[in-house]
Amino acid sequence: MGAVCLYVTAVAATLFAVTWAVQGCPPSDLVALMAFKSALHESKHGIFNSWVGTNCCHNWKGISCDPQSRRVADINLRGESEDPIYEKTHRTGYMTGTISPAICRLTRLSSVTIADWKGITGEIPKCITTLPFLRILDLIGNRISGEIPSGIGRLHRLTVLNVADNLISGPIPASLTNLSSLMHLDLRNNKISGELPQDFGRLGMLSRALLSRNLITGTIPSSISQIYRLADLDLSLNKLSGPIPATIGKMAVLATLNLDCNNISGRIPPSLIVSAVSNLNLSRNSLSGLIPDVFGPRSYFTAIDLAFNKLRGAIPKSIVSASYIGHLDLSHNHLCGRIPAGPPFDHLEASSFSYNDCLCGKPLKTC
Repeated sequence: MGAVCLYVTAVAATLFAVTWAVQGCPPSDLVALMAFKSALHESKHGIFNSWVGTNCCHNWKGISCDPQSRRVADINLRGESEDPIYEKTHRTGYMTGTISPAICRLTRLSSVTIADWKGITGEIPKCITTLPFLRILDLIGNRISGEIPSGIGRLHRLTVLNVADNLISGPIPASLTNLSSLMHLDLRNNKISGELPQDFGRLGMLSRALLSRNLITGTIPSSISQIYRLADLDLSLNKLSGPIPATIGKMAVLATLNLDCNNISGRIPPSLIVSAVSNLNLSRNSLSGLIPDVFGPRSYFTAIDLAFNKLRGAIPKSIVSASYIGHLDLSHNHLCGRIPAGPPFDHLEASSFSYNDCLCGKPLKTC
């Protein structure tokens, strides 16, 4: 009798497995997806027209499943892409509604991309921080408001956090620096306020940190210089103050540093002039003192913008020894003296030197 029961149980389990495989995803994932869909509205392109039947792993636009477990692993819905669905209508997508907390019932999610729909509102569901396998969270280009969930630091596998171009407010959560796998952080163009976490340097895998066009105050944490892989740091168009940490100029791979349009004061660290940075924008701040006279063969700049500060003294003579300077803007300062001859000055226009105290020489008036 026991053997018969075991046989019946095994057959039932096999039938359930076969049925599940045919359906493509378990009923719980199907229900969660339909609840997620019901909170969103898109009529121009019929994005959800393919979401029919019970096989959500087969030909459901934007949905991918794990081949072994058949659980939903990826949601990839973009309002702007090269998808033929947009090429036919010659216009990008527009979607309204909110991101339903039902998305959190898809517990095997690895990536969530709901990007560039322009009309999605509401908040990021707080329960998103309970998805243990989430690696990518990309919500760029919507009208999402509220705060970044305070428990975001629980997502230890997260490599991409992109919520740029939304209406997100409040502080950067303290737990964010627990994201030890994070490589790409994009918070641009929101209403984020408060200070940068002083332990920002704990984000050891970070290669891009884009936080421009917010309301961030306080100083630049010196711990940022501990992020060895950081190549692109953009803190422009905020309300930062205080000095530039000298240690930032010693970062091995930092190539782009944008700190323009803040209230940063103090002197330009000489280390920045002989660093790996090739695109340096420190314009529209309150930097004072002399331009460091330390240019040399290691100084390679595609662009260096120091305009609209309080810099004084002469243009350093060592600047002609830089290996390359593509664009240079020293306008709107208090510089004085003769503009050095030779490259890069032989290809620069007068606007690069205008509105200083007493600069002279080509391309300005003769001394």
